[in-house]
Amino acid sequence: MTTPSDPQRLTAWVHGHVQGVGFRWWTRSRALELGLVGYASNQRDGRVLVVAEGARPELERLLAALRSGETPGTVDLVVDSWDAPRGDLTGFVER
Repeated sequence: MTTPSDPQRLTAWVHGHVQGVGFRWWTRSRALELGLVGYASNQRDGRVLVVAEGARPELERLLAALRSGETPGTVDLVVDSWDAPRGDLTGFVER
C-alpha cells in the first residue's frame, strides 16, 4: 500500500493552445515550487507532455494548476495517468 508521501509518477497530456505561449516555462516554475522533478515537452501534434515525479499531494497540486484556467495559452483538456516512479529524472526541464 502506498502512502501520500511515497513518490509517484504523473503523466499529463495537455491539449489546447499550449505551444508558443510560455506554457512549458510556467509548468516548470510550478513544478519547481512544489519540489517535483520531470519535464514538459512540446509534441508534434500541438499537445504538451508533462511528466513529473514526487509525492502524490504535490503532483495533484501540479495537475490542479494545469487544469486551473490560469495557465498561459488555453487548456482544453488534461488527460492524466499515474504510475510508480522510475527515478530516472533530475530537476525539471523544458524539452
